[in-house]
Amino acid sequence: MEEVRSSAAWVATHSSHVTVDSTGIERAVEAIHGSVPKVEWDFEGIHFFDNGPLTVQYLFVLDALNFCFWPDKDLSYDHLASGLKAAIQNDKSVFDADRLQKYTGPQLRELLKWPRPLPLEDERVRLLHEVGLELERSFGGKAANLVESCGKSATSLVALIARHFPGFRDHSVYKGHQVFLYKRAQIFVADLWGAFKGQGYGEFNDIGSVTIFADYIVPAVLRQLGVLKYSSSLAGTIEANKEIGSGTEEEVELRACSIYAVEKMRDLIKIKSGKQVLSVELDLWLWSFGIQSQSLLHHRTLSIYY
Repeated sequence: MEEVRSSAAWVATHSSHVTVDSTGIERAVEAIHGSVPKVEWDFEGIHFFDNGPLTVQYLFVLDALNFCFWPDKDLSYDHLASGLKAAIQNDKSVFDADRLQKYTGPQLRELLKWPRPLPLEDERVRLLHEVGLELERSFGGKAANLVESCGKSATSLVALIARHFPGFRDHSVYKGHQVFLYKRAQIFVADLWGAFKGQGYGEFNDIGSVTIFADYIVPAVLRQLGVLKYSSSLAGTIEANKEIGSGTEEEVELRACSIYAVEKMRDLIKIKSGKQVLSVELDLWLWSFGIQSQSLLHHRTLSIYY
C-alpha cells in the first residue's frame, strides 16, 4: 500500500482544488483527545457472519458490489449488506462461483429485494461474473483460498486482488502521474480483519499498512472537520449536487487528499499520545460519524470503485 500513500501525497502537494489544512488536522486531533472512539465493525448488525469460509465468500461479493449508491436516494450500503446477508442465510450456495457467473440484473435485484434497477446495474452484474469466473479459475471457487494464499499479509492480498480481478483496479492518471487508491480491495482486507477480529481469516501481520478507503463520505466529513478545504468552484459544484466526472482532477484530489490527510492525522496522534492508531480504525470512525450526519454534502461521481 506504499504506492497508495506515496501517490496520494503526490496529489496533495500538486492539488489545484482541494487543500489539506494542517491547522484543521491539529484541531481535529485535539477534538478526539488523541484517542479515536472505538467503533465495532458490525455496529449496525447488518452483516452475515458464521466465523468460516462462507463469511469470506459473502464479504468478497459484498465488496465487489460496494459502490455508487447515491443515484437512488433510497439505496444505501446497508441495503446491500443486509440484502446479501438475507440471501446467504436463505441459500448457502447463492454465492458459489458458478452461480455468480450467471446472475442477471433482475436476479440481483431479487436477491437484494430491490424494486427497481440498481445504479450501474450492468456493471454490478459484470463484476459478479468476473469474480465468479476468476475465483473458479484460480482459487477453486473460494474467496477463502484467495485469502489463505496471501500469507497473512494485507499488502499481498490487495496486490493479489488487483492482479486477478480487474474490477478492483482502482487507479487514475492525475497530471501525468499514476495514482493508486484501491478502495474496495483494501476494504475487503478491513472487513476480514473487523469481522474475524484479527484472527483466522482476519489475521494480517501488516494491518497497519492499510490506508483509509477513499469514498464519498470521508472527504465530506474531513471538510466538515476543517481538515480539507475546497476551491470555491468545487464547493459550488458539490453544493449544487452536480456530478463530478470519474478521473477528473477534482475527483482524484478529493479522494487522494483524504488519504493523505488521514495519514497526517495518524502521525499527529502518535506524536501527541504515543498511540499507534490504525487507518482502518480512523476510517470506521469517520464513516460512522458521516452516515449519522444528516446535513453532510458529498460529491457525486458515477464510479465502480466507490
